[in-house]
Amino acid sequence: MTRSVLTAGPELPPPSGDRSASAWRVLVAETDTTQADTLIRALQRHGHDVDHVTTGHDTLRTLEQADLLLIDLELPDLDGLEVCRRVRAAGPTPVIAVTARGTELDRVLGLQAGADDYLVKPYGLPELLARMDAVMRRAQPTTPTPPVIIHGPLRIDTAARHVTLHGHRIDVTRKEFDLLHLLASHPDTVIPRKRIMQQVWGDIWSRRTIDTHVSSLRNKLGTSDWILTVRGVGFQLGHP
Repeated sequence: MTRSVLTAGPELPPPSGDRSASAWRVLVAETDTTQADTLIRALQRHGHDVDHVTTGHDTLRTLEQADLLLIDLELPDLDGLEVCRRVRAAGPTPVIAVTARGTELDRVLGLQAGADDYLVKPYGLPELLARMDAVMRRAQPTTPTPPVIIHGPLRIDTAARHVTLHGHRIDVTRKEFDLLHLLASHPDTVIPRKRIMQQVWGDIWSRRTIDTHVSSLRNKLGTSDWILTVRGVGFQLGHP
């Protein structure tokens, strides 16, 4: 018998009345139909519309209809990490990896592949719902963002997600763009590490994650003066 992926825990009451603003179209990519059925019923009780697919190719074909993707990384045709990369390349659909792969390396690889959050089986439904809420909040910013941020020779196009320096395009990863955009949006402010982790990575990884991305951005921008380290606090956009 297949063990349920949902562990016992405090049961959250399902929403009452009309469908609320926190109910979404959720795509569940899970090969194990028993586990999928358990998860689907739980999500439906909380007002969500749920579609279920069992392969990576079906995930990619169905993705356009979903607000949020919950994906097991063990899929029969495509590795889940590859599916995450393709989903992220296709657009901003939020992705939560829900998988039995539970080592630190697995988590790092999942997040680097484009997952917005990572949950290891077995897990409790309240935790999953809380993570879904957090991911969707981050995906729906409440404050308007300037379409283009110009900081000396540095130009950040928010809509196109392009970075140029002295008129030359700088190729950055999704997380590098998010980090640079956060700093450039507050050019005279030191952004604490905790805030960076919350807004860019979801407050789930180590300081080494930030340091690695800062180092990569400095190399791509040609000097460490573009991102200043304020020891014991965080980072600030510089004035090279």
